[in-house]
Amino acid sequence: MSTEPETTEDAEPGTPTGGAQTEGAERTEEAEGNAAGSGDVSGGEAAEGGTADAGDLSEAEAELRAQRLERERIEQRKAGKKAPIEAGTKLSGTAADLLAAVRAVESGDKPVAAVFAEPDPAPRRSAPEPVRRPQPVAAGAVPAPTAPAPAAVQAVRQVLGEGGAPEALAPQVAAVLGEGADELLRADPWQLLRVAGVRPEQADGFARALLGAECGPDDERRGRAVTVWLLEQAALAGHTALEMPALLATLAQRGVPDPDSAVQDAIAEGEALVFQDALEETGGAPARAEEEGTEEDEERPVRVLVGLERYALAEESLADGLARLVNSVPKQDGSAEDWERAAAATRGSAAELLRAVAAHGLVLHTGGEASLTEPAALLTAAHTLGLRAWAAAHGPIGRTRFAALLRRSGHPSGPAADQAAAVPGQAAAPGAPSPVATVAGLLSGAEGPGRDADGALDLDLLVVLDAPQLDVETAALLTESLPDGARLVLAGDPAVLWSVGPGRVFADLLAARICPQIASRQPDPGPLGELVSGIGVGELSQVEAPGKEVVIVPVRDAGEAVHRTVQLVVDSVPRAIGVPAEETQVITPGHGGAVGTRVLNAALKERLNPGPGRFGGFDPGDRVVYSPVPGRALPGRVVKADAEGLHLSCEGEDVVVAKERVEQSVRHGWALTAHQAVGSRWPAVVVVLPGDAAQALSRPWVYTAFGRADRHLSVVHGVEQALPRAVAEVPAKPRTTRLPVLLAPQISS
Repeated sequence: MSTEPETTEDAEPGTPTGGAQTEGAERTEEAEGNAAGSGDVSGGEAAEGGTADAGDLSEAEAELRAQRLERERIEQRKAGKKAPIEAGTKLSGTAADLLAAVRAVESGDKPVAAVFAEPDPAPRRSAPEPVRRPQPVAAGAVPAPTAPAPAAVQAVRQVLGEGGAPEALAPQVAAVLGEGADELLRADPWQLLRVAGVRPEQADGFARALLGAECGPDDERRGRAVTVWLLEQAALAGHTALEMPALLATLAQRGVPDPDSAVQDAIAEGEALVFQDALEETGGAPARAEEEGTEEDEERPVRVLVGLERYALAEESLADGLARLVNSVPKQDGSAEDWERAAAATRGSAAELLRAVAAHGLVLHTGGEASLTEPAALLTAAHTLGLRAWAAAHGPIGRTRFAALLRRSGHPSGPAADQAAAVPGQAAAPGAPSPVATVAGLLSGAEGPGRDADGALDLDLLVVLDAPQLDVETAALLTESLPDGARLVLAGDPAVLWSVGPGRVFADLLAARICPQIASRQPDPGPLGELVSGIGVGELSQVEAPGKEVVIVPVRDAGEAVHRTVQLVVDSVPRAIGVPAEETQVITPGHGGAVGTRVLNAALKERLNPGPGRFGGFDPGDRVVYSPVPGRALPGRVVKADAEGLHLSCEGEDVVVAKERVEQSVRHGWALTAHQAVGSRWPAVVVVLPGDAAQALSRPWVYTAFGRADRHLSVVHGVEQALPRAVAEVPAKPRTTRLPVLLAPQISS
C-alpha cells in the first residue's frame, strides 16, 4: 500500500448539469433518501443549457407585469400583515401550526388553534413583538398518521391499472393526493408527478393511456404539473427558489411548448409563488424591494424568482426569527463582570466566543473537530452562571461525542440534565447526563429540556452543532421555538457538505455578516488534520504519516476496488491499526454503480455477518442506517425481527421499524455516502473512489469524507487525476436562496 496520493492533472471535473440529467444520477447524493436522482434540473446552470428564446429579458419583464397583483398579495402578507395566513395546504402538522401562529400574531389577530397561548409582551430594543408559540403536546397525544382507507387504495389501484402505471404505487398515491385521489387522477393524470420517484415521461405515458387523443404536450395541466415537479426537484438539489430564466429554460427542455403560460398557470392556481428581488446597482448582494410600482423600483435591476409556498414561508419565518435574535437584548443572567471573569478563565478564540455570547442573541462559530472544545467551554461557563444551556447535534453519534467531550472538560451534570429526565416523554441523551440532544429530538420533544408554558424551549442558551446541516425548515422551527431573551450559537465547519434539505442557512448567515462571527484558531491535529485542512483551502498534498494515519490504496477497476475495500475493513485495518471492523466506516460517493453502497454492503455482509436476510434482507447483527425521514440517517444495528417489525439499536436508542417501512427506510450501513456520514466520526474510515466517481467529486465532498476519520484514513483510489482536480477546482454547487434578501430590511442598523 502506498502512502502518496496520485497527483496528476488532466481529468475532467464537475458534476452533470442541465435539466436532461435529472433521472440518471442515482449514484450521486444531492438528495439522500430520494430515488429520483440528484435534482440537477435546476439552478443557475440550468438556464445556460436551455434554448435562447425561453428565458430572455423581455419575457421575464412581461411575467413581472402579469404577476404584479400576485406580488402585491405576497407583499401585503409579509409587510402589511392585514390578515392571518391560511396554513395547512403546503405545510403539515407542527410546521404549519407554528408558521400560521407566527403570521397571525404579527398581524395582531389571535391564532385560530386552541393550542396557542396568549403572549407576555415585554419591551425590547428594536425587536419585533414576541410571538405566541404552540403549547407543548404530550407525545402520546399526537395521533399517528393514518393509512389511506382500503377502498380508497383500491379505487386508485384501478385507475393506475387503466393507465398502465404500477399498481403498487396505489397506497402512496392515495396518501399523497388524499380523499378522492382516484377522481383527481382521472381529471388530471399528471398529478401522478406529486408522488416521489415518478418522472415526467412516466406521467406522460399514464396520461396518454387515460386521455387518449385529448392528451398533448400543450395541455395546461401538464405545464402546471411539470412546473411544480421542477420546483420540487430544485428543492432536492438545495434551492429554495429558482430564477425565472432557469425555470423557463428547463421547462422548454422538458417539452413544454409555452413555458411562460405554464409558470403563470401554476402561480394562478396557488401552486407556486413569484418574487422580485431588487439588485443593488453596485453589484453587491440583492436588496429586497419594499414597495412596488414606484419609478425608482421600475428602473432598478431585479431578480425574478419562483418557488413553492412551503419553502417561501419557512425562509420568511427564519428571517423573522433571526432578526428577533439579532435585535434583542439577551436575558440578564449575570453581570458583565461575571461573563468577563468566565472569559478570562479561558484562552484564545474560546474567550472571544464567551464575550460575544455575553452581549449578543445570535453568534456564529466556525472551526473543525478540534474547535468543539470552545462550545464545550461556553456550555460549562454558562452553567456556572446559572443559565439553562443546551447543545444540539445533527445526529446521535455527534451527540454522544460532544457529551463525552463535556464530561472530559469538567462540565457538571447540573439541573438542566436532571430536568430533562423528569419531564414526561422526554430524556437527556441516552447514557449521558450532559445537556446534549439531537436537533430532531429537541424539536420533537423526545430529548432536551422540554417546553415552557408558552410552548418555547425551556432554555436560555442553545448551541447548535453541525450548523451547516440546517435546512430552512428545521432552522425556522428552531429559531421560532426559542424563548424571548434566549441566545443562539450556530457552530460548525463551513467547508463540509451543505444540508440535504433546501437552503444554505449557515453559509448565508456567514455571508450576511449580521452578527458576531468567531473563527476558531484550533487546528485539527496530526497528519489527518493537516490533510483535511489542506483540502479545505483547495490543496491535496502529501502528508507525513509515520503511524499509518493516512494510507492510499490504488486500484485499477471496480472489482479490485470492492476486493481491496473488504480486505481493508476485515483484515488490514484491524491488524495494522488496531481498529476492529465494527469501528471502521466505509464511505463512497453514491448508492448505485459497481462500487456503490449496495455492492459494498453486500460484500461486507457476506464477510462480516452472513445470513439469509429473512426479514427484508436483514439479520440480527447487521450494521444498518435508518432514515425515519429523507435527509436523516441514524447508524445502528439490527437486534431482532418479530411481528412488530425490525428492532434496531441506534446509538443506545431502541427503534422499531414496521415491516411495511423497512424497504424504504433501512439500508445496510457498513458503507455510507458522505451525506449520510456527515456529523459523525469513526476511529477508522475507508473512502472508496472508483473510476466512475470522478464526476461526483467536489472539494466539499472530499473534505467531508476524509474528515470523518479520527485515527486512520484509507483511500481506495481509482480516480487518478480527478481527485486533486476536484479538490483544487470544484467548489460547492451553487444554491439559490432568498434568506440574505429577506434579512437585509429586518436587521436594525
